[in-house]
Amino acid sequence: MSFAITNAHVVPIEGEPFDGTVLIKEGKIAALGPKVKVPRNAEVLDAGGKWLLPGFIDAHTHLGVAEEAEGKEGEDTNEVTDPVTAAVRALDAINPHEMGFDDALSGGITAVNVNPGSGNPVGGLCVALHTHGRYVDEMVLRSPSGLKAALGENPKRIHGEKNKTPSTRLGTAMVVRQAFVDAQNYMGKADKNGRDLKLEALAMVLNREIPWRQHAHRADDIATALRMADEFGYELVLDHGTEAHILADVIAAKGVPVLIGPLFTARSKVELRQRSLANPGKLAAAGVEISIITDHPVIPIHFLVHQATLAIKEGLDRRTALKSITINPAKVMGVADRVGSLREGKDADVVLWSGDPLDVMQRAMKVWIGGKEVFDYDDGTRHGTVAPRA
Repeated sequence: MSFAITNAHVVPIEGEPFDGTVLIKEGKIAALGPKVKVPRNAEVLDAGGKWLLPGFIDAHTHLGVAEEAEGKEGEDTNEVTDPVTAAVRALDAINPHEMGFDDALSGGITAVNVNPGSGNPVGGLCVALHTHGRYVDEMVLRSPSGLKAALGENPKRIHGEKNKTPSTRLGTAMVVRQAFVDAQNYMGKADKNGRDLKLEALAMVLNREIPWRQHAHRADDIATALRMADEFGYELVLDHGTEAHILADVIAAKGVPVLIGPLFTARSKVELRQRSLANPGKLAAAGVEISIITDHPVIPIHFLVHQATLAIKEGLDRRTALKSITINPAKVMGVADRVGSLREGKDADVVLWSGDPLDVMQRAMKVWIGGKEVFDYDDGTRHGTVAPRA
């Protein structure tokens, strides 16, 4: 059965906007354009000139592992009993019925990356997910989608308070280096005498199968991240990048993407002193590929697009702003072949907006994931309904 959304203002992200139709078949985008022929037996939704975009993507969240309103019982972000927990998987702690997933849909977000926290120098394996599903396994886009690591204040504070290594920045870097050396030695052994899940995860990074997702705020920590990536040859992604603009030319020259944010927080620690909504524009102007992130629940996930809007106000190019919450995070997560733009053959993850989503007065009216309607907003009741997950 085909499904056509007609009379829409379509913003495909990769390509110029047009007024026309998107045809969906078997969960995929079958055709799109101003003159698409709609099959006679297709279900048709007349968009009435509303805006149709790909679902937004947040490449750095703790959705489902840091459950809102659950207290300590819903807190599974950091396994801080060891500074190197490369083998833990965010996938194993995600509650897909956590209320943040409904919030994501209301904000037009159809895919996220869920990370372990930043309490350890080496935190664990990330997963890329759709934001609607009955259980987490049917929501997976890519697993693992990266290995989370942290430099800066968090690991040195958490382990230093236990009078354990690391308690300093130099100790944190040493722990990371040693972990990679151990993985290199493990990879070089013909007889490994059994599996080691921790070293297997690190080996995936060294083999460039998944990116190294490096939490780093300050410019000195970013420089350390770049230095270690050069030393071990892995694919680096910089998460947060609060002071990345200071090294923007260096980062751009190395082709390292920056996941910038969260951008609405107070300057609650020294690493956030230079937090500014102008920083995304500075990075993009220097040629750095950026994605804007919420770090949910630090920033409520449905505020993702508002961060992009206010970054435009402070100098970010409008087209880049839309890419920073669609195709750019899809690339970082390794799922750009499926999501992040409207193109024939991609997943039918589409959102119908009342108007321009970069206008804070507009809202997501309908959300489809894989061609299935999962969210509907009713103007009359001012209430959004999420399709049952069970």
